[in-house]
Amino acid sequence: MAPKVSDEYKIKKKIELLQAAKRVFIKKGYTRATMQDVMDEAGVSRGALYAYFDNLELLYLELLQFEDQQDVQVFTPIAGETSWQQVTKWVYKQQVEIEKIEQTLSQANSEFFLSLKDQQKQQSYPYITTRYEKMVDVLTAFFAHGTATGEFKPQLPPEAIARYLISVIDGLMLDTAHLGAEKTKVSVQMEALLFSLRAMLGPIQ
Repeated sequence: MAPKVSDEYKIKKKIELLQAAKRVFIKKGYTRATMQDVMDEAGVSRGALYAYFDNLELLYLELLQFEDQQDVQVFTPIAGETSWQQVTKWVYKQQVEIEKIEQTLSQANSEFFLSLKDQQKQQSYPYITTRYEKMVDVLTAFFAHGTATGEFKPQLPPEAIARYLISVIDGLMLDTAHLGAEKTKVSVQMEALLFSLRAMLGPIQ
């Protein structure tokens, strides 16, 4: 009889496989990557990988959710930091990632979403259609919390600011993936973004 594997081990192993998959997708993109590539990168057997993921689409979807969760955690109020400090820290984190776009999942993300443009596929993976609204909800709640605590005096509804922030980051990421960071002048655009966010949110210093 095979030894019983603990839930803690399963979670740890799944994260290790996702991290290996991330390295593969960064190097090869989504369309050129295969389950075999992930097996080779992780140093596991076919059975070990398929025990966690049925196919490449589901693997990428799990990776996407794992990555998104890291951003969600950033917008949990942190003791000792103001809401504005958390916003600026996240924006600068995005700047670093966009400036090193070739070391991120941006290209793979573009390929993955294009591969799921078929309506039937989108219905099969509801997270694809809800992830944007989920991030809007997270940011809206964060801005509303900052307003309730007196840290922000927003000039626009929190939801409108949330959608604006997502659109700017996503647009800059996509442009930079195609044109390069020097062309899109990422640092200049990020300073402009912070300037506009300051005007919209009215952070109390």
